Amino acid sequence: MPAMDEILLFYNNWPVLYYVYVFIIGLMIGSFLNVVIYRVPVMMERDFKRDYLEYFHPDSEELKDKPETFNLLVPRSRCPKCGHRITAIENVPVLSWLFLRGKCSGCGQPISFRYPAIEILCALLTLACAFVFPPSLRLLGAMIFCWFLISLSFIDFDKMILPDEMTIPLIWLGLIFNYNDTFCSFRDAFLGALAGYLVLWSFYWIFKLLTGKDGMGYGDFKLMSAVGAWCGWQMLPAAIFLSAIAGAVIGITYLMITHGGKSKPIPFGPYIAVAGLAVMWFGSGINNWYLSTLQG
Repeated sequence: MPAMDEILLFYNNWPVLYYVYVFIIGLMIGSFLNVVIYRVPVMMERDFKRDYLEYFHPDSEELKDKPETFNLLVPRSRCPKCGHRITAIENVPVLSWLFLRGKCSGCGQPISFRYPAIEILCALLTLACAFVFPPSLRLLGAMIFCWFLISLSFIDFDKMILPDEMTIPLIWLGLIFNYNDTFCSFRDAFLGALAGYLVLWSFYWIFKLLTGKDGMGYGDFKLMSAVGAWCGWQMLPAAIFLSAIAGAVIGITYLMITHGGKSKPIPFGPYIAVAGLAVMWFGSGINNWYLSTLQG
């Protein structure tokens, strides 16, 4: 693989420039993830509404109007207030936000700090992948896994959903990457995908039978299945434990802040995502510590 040989040469001879390059790639991907996080739920809502009308109201006037093309590429990003189209120079990750002082150049509408924050977060996590894995297929896989998890976490945080359009491809990608034992054996990946789904599915039904309430959504089952597909079934106990601990800490903190007020659903996807990255990066160490603690 000539391209991989060139990357390895770059990595070995100019490591600082290599990591700077990875960081810049992370910023650029983060800019695209902002689009994914905003547009995927809108696309789902539009498709659902249209499917509903076609099935229940096939003569609806709304179906006669040809909708504007709306996907991850079209139309170009624009200000939601004045409709100003974002130019290429206004779309440079982080720097454009700083240059514009966090405001639309057309109307002065504030631009949320979350946009550059996601770009920086993506760049830092991408850089972390590069520190954990040298240039290889494992690094590419870890980056893709990380980028999916960032998008899914923020979508879940915003809308309390984990879209099948993203979780299911993530499961398949994990199985494909592990076909040649990239992170674990294909057998372990297959069992991980199966067990990841079934374990949370079981917890869901036990909780529902005991309380009559839904403890989590089906998207959480699929996301844990994806963690199993990428990291293998051996990493699932640690992933489930870490995500549960994170969820419990956030939940208790919320109750303390609200003084036990009206309960509010808390998305579980971000905690699974954090646990998924942790076991991909440090899974063996976590498992060794976990087993030694039980034996000690």
